[in-house]
Amino acid sequence: MIKKLGILLLISSSVIAQDKGKFESYSNNFYGKIIEESKEYDKGEKAEYKSFKMDFDGKQIPQSLDEFTIIEAENPISQGNTGTCWCFSTTSFYESEIHRITGKTINLSELYPVYFEYIEKARGFINTRGNTHLGEGSETNAVQRMMEMYGIVPFEAYEGKPSDQPFYNHEKMFSEIKTYLNNCKSTNFWDEGAILSNIKAILNHYMGVPPTSFKYNGKTYTPKSFLKNVTKLKPNDYVDFMSLMQKPYWSQEEYKVPDNWWKSDVYYNVTLDEFMFAIKNAIENGYSISIGGDVSESGYSSTHDVAMVPSYDIPSEHIDENARQFRFSNGTTTDDHAIHLIGYKIDENGDWWFLIKDSGSGARNGNFPGYYFYHEDFVKLKMMTFTIHKDAVKSTLDKFNK
Repeated sequence: MIKKLGILLLISSSVIAQDKGKFESYSNNFYGKIIEESKEYDKGEKAEYKSFKMDFDGKQIPQSLDEFTIIEAENPISQGNTGTCWCFSTTSFYESEIHRITGKTINLSELYPVYFEYIEKARGFINTRGNTHLGEGSETNAVQRMMEMYGIVPFEAYEGKPSDQPFYNHEKMFSEIKTYLNNCKSTNFWDEGAILSNIKAILNHYMGVPPTSFKYNGKTYTPKSFLKNVTKLKPNDYVDFMSLMQKPYWSQEEYKVPDNWWKSDVYYNVTLDEFMFAIKNAIENGYSISIGGDVSESGYSSTHDVAMVPSYDIPSEHIDENARQFRFSNGTTTDDHAIHLIGYKIDENGDWWFLIKDSGSGARNGNFPGYYFYHEDFVKLKMMTFTIHKDAVKSTLDKFNK
């Protein structure tokens, strides 16, 4: 009996004994070695990245802005680190339209429509239960849509960033918006009021609260009264065009790209000849154009301020509807940038060149910061859609009515 009791006492004491913990400094020497050696490797010389670009030596390209007949436009400004070319180009376009219609020079807020585009993107994300494209980009006709819904304001009423921040930067803001909305989707949380309230909080933090009223030239306006009474812009007077074989010509169709996230189907789809006629006829008659397409091309040079189609891509005489559609269908033509077409010239060979105002960073690396010279072949092959005043394309619209 005594022997058994001793065994029990031994077992009992071993059960009672507990491991103990203590605080000590964390150390992972090998991870430190990884980091240090990685830093040393990064300091070393790397092979320079090179892209295959057209050689412009000997090419006859414009040498000055003075060569162009130019529509009145504000000076180029940078969109910074944002995906908002669609709004910068089209806001610039509407500034030129205000001047054409009223003779006034008004600097509009580029970021006011962007703020509300994010609100509507979030609303669309909610209504489709997360099945709309979520990105920073949009289409040129989104500005018209936002003006109809929310009006417009001058730049002085809404800068859209902290005044001491040197450039626009939406990297963190968009990351927060995307993370939050994707979390709503993963948790199946679709309370529109709560979600939009949180989206506004993010936007307000990074962009500032947009005004509901403001003073301009001594008078108080709302964004909608400013649109109507000061700018004289009528959003319904603006139309959109595309030229793609995948949809019937002479019909209004959807432009099927991710940034057309609300599936706008108001685009007048015309033949390529009509597309180019409308652009040339409009700019000759004093109408500028907000236009968008693909700028990731071998003949696109930010250091030479020029966009051309090299013959090793496709000879000029072979650029037609099939070449255009082929590139769009296989993804080598994408919808990646929007710009403002503000001028033209016809060279000694009879070729058209277009003066382009561009808010992208690439436009500031050459001799004419904020501008490009586009050869007509580049527009014909790589520019996909444009927004324009209906009066500029009356003869084209008449063909639809017939």
